Amino acid sequence: MNFSNLDIPCEEFTLGNGLKVIVHEDHKTPIVAVNLWYHVGSKNEKPRKTGFAHLFEHLMFGGTEHLPGSYIESMERVGATDLNGTTSEDRTNYFENVPTSALDFALFAESDRMGHFYNTISQEVLDLQRGVVQNEKRQGDNQPYAVVEDLVVRSTYPVGHPYDHTVIGSMEDLDSATLDDVREWFKTYYTPSNSVLVIAGDVSTADAFEKAKRYFGDIAPGPPVSHQRTWIARLTDRHRETVEDRVPQARIYKVWNVPEYGTVAADRLRLTAAVLSSGKSSRLYKRLVYDDQIATQVSAYLDEREIGSQFVVTATARADRDLKAVERAVEEELDRFLQDGPTEHELSRMKTQSYAAFVRGVERIGGFGGKSDILATNQTYLGTPHGYKGRLRNLEQATAEDLRETAREWLSNGTYELKVNPFVARTPAAPVDRSEAPALGTPHELSLPPIHEGRLSNGLKILVAERHEIPVVNFWLEVDAGYAADQFGAPGTSRLAAALLTGGTARRNALVISEELQSLGAQITAGSNLDISTVYLSALTATVDDALDIYADVILHPAFPETDFERQRQLQLSTIANEKATPIQMALRALPPLLFGPKHAYGLPLTGSGTEESVTGLTREDVVKFHQSWFKPNNSTMVIVGDTTLAEIKPKLEKYFAEWSAGDVPVKNVAPVPLPSKPAIYLIDKPGALHSVVIAGTIAPPHDAKTEPALETMNNIFGGTFGARLNMNLREDKHWSYGAASLLYGARAQRPFLAYSSVQGDKTADTVSEMLKEVNGMLGSRPVTEEELAKVKQQEVAELPGSHETMNAVGGLLSDLLQFGLPLDYYSSYVKHVSELTVANVECMAKSVLNPNALVWLVVGDRAALEPSLRALGVGEIIPTEA
Repeated sequence: MNFSNLDIPCEEFTLGNGLKVIVHEDHKTPIVAVNLWYHVGSKNEKPRKTGFAHLFEHLMFGGTEHLPGSYIESMERVGATDLNGTTSEDRTNYFENVPTSALDFALFAESDRMGHFYNTISQEVLDLQRGVVQNEKRQGDNQPYAVVEDLVVRSTYPVGHPYDHTVIGSMEDLDSATLDDVREWFKTYYTPSNSVLVIAGDVSTADAFEKAKRYFGDIAPGPPVSHQRTWIARLTDRHRETVEDRVPQARIYKVWNVPEYGTVAADRLRLTAAVLSSGKSSRLYKRLVYDDQIATQVSAYLDEREIGSQFVVTATARADRDLKAVERAVEEELDRFLQDGPTEHELSRMKTQSYAAFVRGVERIGGFGGKSDILATNQTYLGTPHGYKGRLRNLEQATAEDLRETAREWLSNGTYELKVNPFVARTPAAPVDRSEAPALGTPHELSLPPIHEGRLSNGLKILVAERHEIPVVNFWLEVDAGYAADQFGAPGTSRLAAALLTGGTARRNALVISEELQSLGAQITAGSNLDISTVYLSALTATVDDALDIYADVILHPAFPETDFERQRQLQLSTIANEKATPIQMALRALPPLLFGPKHAYGLPLTGSGTEESVTGLTREDVVKFHQSWFKPNNSTMVIVGDTTLAEIKPKLEKYFAEWSAGDVPVKNVAPVPLPSKPAIYLIDKPGALHSVVIAGTIAPPHDAKTEPALETMNNIFGGTFGARLNMNLREDKHWSYGAASLLYGARAQRPFLAYSSVQGDKTADTVSEMLKEVNGMLGSRPVTEEELAKVKQQEVAELPGSHETMNAVGGLLSDLLQFGLPLDYYSSYVKHVSELTVANVECMAKSVLNPNALVWLVVGDRAALEPSLRALGVGEIIPTEA
């Protein structure tokens, strides 16, 4: 393949005020991506003023002179998707995909944010967003392995280096930020002369430039800004550090400071990382996870930045293995690479895999890795939007010797190594008698395309949606099994079976499958949700036949080798241990049996991982039985989206799946269950937790095409969107939380309805009260307004085009319709149904779901600190429980 021939055509303009404008046309869908990059990040911050770049990212969502109120709500109303803002060490970006008809509005909003935000920066706004950012930091600090980031940053960059602090900054610096500080920051960096605007999508170049000039042209340029270009801060010798954290498994990190984004060395090191850890046959994965089975996770990656990157290797030891053995194996594999370099086969495979990943990314106009993101990145860091061509050329031209020599130059010395060991809980001894001094003794020492239907001769139903923009075809085999099928076996069987599908067949072992797929630029994954087990294939059009041969082999002839089974079973047990250490997953494990009862098909952990007892007891024969019982063509549907047609793909599927025979399938019991009879608060203890997870759960009715739009709209008003009541209360008004939301969990039968938030520990009981207040508000104490309904209806309708841009989005949508039993033409009348919704419809749905007397509350936090205040609420019985 000629990688460098791939082109993202664009036109470049520079306005009189210095704003760089880049336009790319893509007319496949009536949406346009707007991506605005400000060349400022945490590396521009001064000492004792860390976190300013990230704080300002949040401030800029607070409204402007001519567009007051929440920026996100304004954009959601016009149907924006892929809407976000992010901050890195080197840049701050804001991006959204909008319907073509809303492009003027989006450009007006972004330009108002750039040119007319200064006068809206008030002390009230600063205090509000400072609280939100501090909650984001607390929430991050509450995760497993959270101690790592600060330690790595402080230990790999000297004081005074632009990268010597984290992007989110310190609590102390955020507390001390003044109004004058943030206003000066805005005047210096958020200017047209320090920015790049990319407009990509369904718009002509001439129109895009005219609109950019109209809305941005009158904004004054900013002062001169200096930009560091290279400061690698290469490490010397070896720096080792050890820390304890509340984690179930030990982990090692190895970090090298290496050249910056856009250099030949960086591109070769990206390939080196892929050879070391991408795929089951990669050096580190095969050695540590597959062969020696001493680790549950290993990765190597290049964290690319503007003035200097970091090459990182991490490995997580199995709970019953010594981290020293893991470290020794990592070093041996790195030494082997430095000595011999990659094989030609490894290099070819990784080149194809990297190119395929790039190709899949450029299907999208917006979002991370989309075309607008690529153009903005390269213009900002390399001075040309076409910089990606050089990166592709470096990828194509790299030789095995190039990778070996570059690795020798940068990875032979100068490393920082951090070991994270599980914290060992310690308890004090009984009190000592201190009535008198003792005598001295001896001294001691973590827009839909048309759907074409068909059926194979064996009864397998196929659905084909054509998308010809890029040469890729994606397949989803949807098997009616999922976690609910575990009721016929043991919890965790479905997830374990899916993980083992690619572990080998009668013709291929796992390493051969991994190598063949990478050589074809293809991907196969398998997984499950509550109702469905899915096997996914993504293949380049040119290699689809060979990829289908592997796909069918994996589906029809999985070998489930005993050694692979035992290794994967241990990995699943490690997953369960990690879930029990992560607050939100602790809650998702404990809640289902409280709602559905432990014997119901949905009464298992929502993660699907099962329990230690069930997974420990699983045998290879259990997994074989699961596959034989459920994987039948009459119990499955094949969804195909991409560069093909029904007439073209059906004969291929007949060829590869001809031997698959229909058969009897068990009938899952997902019978209706009654609502919880009374409220109660179940409390999971997480000693020392700074944040608490609060979830209110109940049971919602199954999907129904007639009532689903009203139910979704009710949820979106209550907690399903950024501007919903829950988030506005707990995040924007109280700033107790980084975010609060509600959701209708995906299920074919009755489904969980969850309202949740991660909040400051000292506001846990208050959060329960506020969530109850919002529930009662939806039931009448604060009726839904016409304005709220109109806003959500507009958002639901307007965001449809941007939600279905990619092949995976279309495939996921069809898979959802199949899972939930909705008609394939559900979205053909969706806009009509949403438009006709009334306040009365929404109130009816609220009364059918939001019953305060049928809420099960689950709180994960420091029990000793929380129990008294939760008990004082009088909501219901306080019941200690476990994840």
